[in-house]
Amino acid sequence: MYSEDDINSAVAAGALSEDAAASFRAHMSEVRGISRGDEENFKLLNSFNDIFVAIGIAIMLFAAGAIGQQLGNMLVEVPAWDWGSEWTEAEYQAYQQLSGLRTATQIAIAAGLIALTSWPLAEFFTLRRRMALPSIILLLGFVGGVFVGCTALGVALVGTDQSEPIAGYFVAGAGVIAALAAWLHWLRFKVPITVAAGSAALAATLIGLIVAALEPTGLDQGDVALWLTFVAGLAIFAFAMVWDLKDPARTTRRSDVAFWLHLLAAPMIAHPIFYTLGVMGGSEIGVGKAIAVLAIYIAFGIVALIVDRRALLVSALIYVLVALAFLFDRFGAVELTVALTALVIGSALLSLSAFWAPIRRGVMGIVPEDWRDALPSSERDLVAAPA
Repeated sequence: MYSEDDINSAVAAGALSEDAAASFRAHMSEVRGISRGDEENFKLLNSFNDIFVAIGIAIMLFAAGAIGQQLGNMLVEVPAWDWGSEWTEAEYQAYQQLSGLRTATQIAIAAGLIALTSWPLAEFFTLRRRMALPSIILLLGFVGGVFVGCTALGVALVGTDQSEPIAGYFVAGAGVIAALAAWLHWLRFKVPITVAAGSAALAATLIGLIVAALEPTGLDQGDVALWLTFVAGLAIFAFAMVWDLKDPARTTRRSDVAFWLHLLAAPMIAHPIFYTLGVMGGSEIGVGKAIAVLAIYIAFGIVALIVDRRALLVSALIYVLVALAFLFDRFGAVELTVALTALVIGSALLSLSAFWAPIRRGVMGIVPEDWRDALPSSERDLVAAPA
């Protein structure tokens, strides 16, 4: 399996001419019946060896975390709790704090060892072997290890009996450090998902800071965090479009970066909207809200067609399934609720996939010409300018 990066590398090395590369892309588009840009190609697997190596890496990182936990257990010893003795409230609180300190220390050392193990492994499997799936796992291990380790280290150094604002500052500080770690990783390895990981860390930083700052106001912290997540999702979506617009033909690594940013932004946008409608609240959402869910999903579909990315459709799928199941159940198809829901959604997704290009061509006709010319699309030249 060869990615656009591989083709571009072959062109840069002189092993393949620009004309040959363009002819190959055109041939594959003709064979598959859809342009390569519309397929949202991204590199996940080179071969089964990627899976083999990924399993080995996961085992290695697990071992590093387990060793870190044992080291933390040795550094902070907690005496066994004697249930037969009478403990004062002060003694019990001290025991709880010591136990919490041990847990935080274990997590900090385990996460730190995972991050330290991920970098040298990436030097070989990412930089030299260019293996896709192992590179993603190692990136997540490094940035995630830094984020979790810094958060736990802050708890271990300051104490476990702190208030919620302090906890928010812990998350914010860890997010800044994780974003810097992602930036360093990007400079060295250029793994496309790195930009999304850094964006997630920065989003966690800002959300943590704002939630901590608003805690004294008495606002519901859950609602605040939910809508801050929505705003952050919109910002990341805009950032993804910046990367997309730099590569309209989707033949460089910028398109892969945009793919992962869209994949990050989509649930951050969809979840707050549908959660507010009560779709996943465990109670009946009502016919009105169920119809609203379907309308919002259609709007997401139009946006997905315009930007030529399917992430929004996938991230909102579970909410649409719930809404459709409720409607079928409400209007009498109780015994066939699951079957009808699956049939409708499955048919819609398969039809959209099969006829993505012509449907998108029709939707692009309603987009202003200036916007259409800037959007990533093999279809933009096929759409007549609006009257």
